[in-house]
Amino acid sequence: MSKAKPDLIVIGVIAGAHGVRGDVRVKSFTAEPEALFDYAPFLDEKGKTLIDPKGARPAKDHFIVMPKVTKQKEEWDGLKGTKLYVPREALPETDDDEFYIEDLVGLAAFGGGDAPIGKVKAVFNHGAGDLLEIQPTEGGKSVLVPFTLADVPVVDLSLSRIVVTSFEVWADESKPEDED
Repeated sequence: MSKAKPDLIVIGVIAGAHGVRGDVRVKSFTAEPEALFDYAPFLDEKGKTLIDPKGARPAKDHFIVMPKVTKQKEEWDGLKGTKLYVPREALPETDDDEFYIEDLVGLAAFGGGDAPIGKVKAVFNHGAGDLLEIQPTEGGKSVLVPFTLADVPVVDLSLSRIVVTSFEVWADESKPEDED
């Protein structure tokens, strides 16, 4: 059975239009922000080319991209927040202790090693670091856990699992931290 589209990895996001000449602002998710352009063109989630840069220049926390095919300011602004993908095979192979964020989605989550607690539903980054959204095995509301070495000390792709320390702390919504 073949897949309808290749495995795609998110490497950036559209941040909106830049001016009225068809340029677009793009935020890079690559470790070295400029490396984003080594993997162009950028695709949408269905694998269709969204931006094929002919030039780019750095700005404060993003790049101003001059695409080969321009869009009106309103079109770029309407695409704000759209993730930019590249085929997985376009990216370098990871080392044994490395992985792409997308590799975490779908992994089984265990508390303290052997107690299944749920499954990684998504990975978010709202500016203060990565968060794993874990859907508990017993159902109910998803739980956000900081993706730090202290909170998630084990990521084992060969066993398709992660280990979360102190999951109950993140899952407990009964008392706000500020309350005495």
